[in-house]
Amino acid sequence: MTVSSSDTGTHHGAERPRRSALYLPASNAKAIAKARTLPCDMVVLDLEDAVAPEAKEAARAAAIAAVAEGGFGQREVAIRANGIDTEWGAADLAAIAASQADAVLVPKVDSPEHIARYHAALSGAAPRMQLWTMIETCESVGNLPAMAAMARSTRLSLWIMGTNDLAKEMRAQLTPCRTPFLPFLAMAVAAARSHGLSILDGVCNEFRDLDIFQAEARQGLMFGFDGKSLIHPAQIDPCNTVFSPSEADLDWARGVIEAFALPENQGKGAIRVEGKMTELLHLEQARRLVEIARQIGVR
Repeated sequence: MTVSSSDTGTHHGAERPRRSALYLPASNAKAIAKARTLPCDMVVLDLEDAVAPEAKEAARAAAIAAVAEGGFGQREVAIRANGIDTEWGAADLAAIAASQADAVLVPKVDSPEHIARYHAALSGAAPRMQLWTMIETCESVGNLPAMAAMARSTRLSLWIMGTNDLAKEMRAQLTPCRTPFLPFLAMAVAAARSHGLSILDGVCNEFRDLDIFQAEARQGLMFGFDGKSLIHPAQIDPCNTVFSPSEADLDWARGVIEAFALPENQGKGAIRVEGKMTELLHLEQARRLVEIARQIGVR
């Protein structure tokens, strides 16, 4: 795992591992029970795409009950609401705001104004509740920097790419190489990093061929994503492997931390470590890497 040099965000708990986020239909009690035992870092109980219109209200009640019951351990638990302008959106947001969820994930966010509306809808929620948004529309791609800047004044703390919806809106082909989307993936990561947001790659629709999945996960890592959103439990282990710090990464990180701790390097902004110029931003990156490794139990 290579962390980008600009990856210094600490907004809203960005130091926790966010390698794998598994979507589950909130209407599926069996899947929710199983999720409490799976090695994913995050669970997203879905009220939106995965739930039929006639099941929306029952799914909302099930999601709220599931987070109240707990049992998810160290996993972050989010509930994906229906859009604020749908017939279910307002009731979803009111229920989630009053719930024990760590975050609300909202779909098809286009603009800073849109984020402000969701933030206002969560005004009664506990301070710890985060706002996560999907980046999945053509309009959102043109507003990435302005939307990321909303992290400074709202609950916004994380983005998830919605490549399926983006492909549909663009009329683009979603192939394993993801060529049409590469500029947007890079732009989204850059915008997120500039304002301390965490950011997760979109789902890979291939859950039977894990080689295809792993190649896409490695591509996401190359772009600088913190992790990936998943549609099947079989994707969790390969995803965690790709997005976990490697032995070489940790050796480098510990070397940087030790070098900056030497008496002769106190107060210096840049030093040489193993023949390479290393700056304070690399020190911050190294500390983050070691902390993530500690949390996921990498020795």
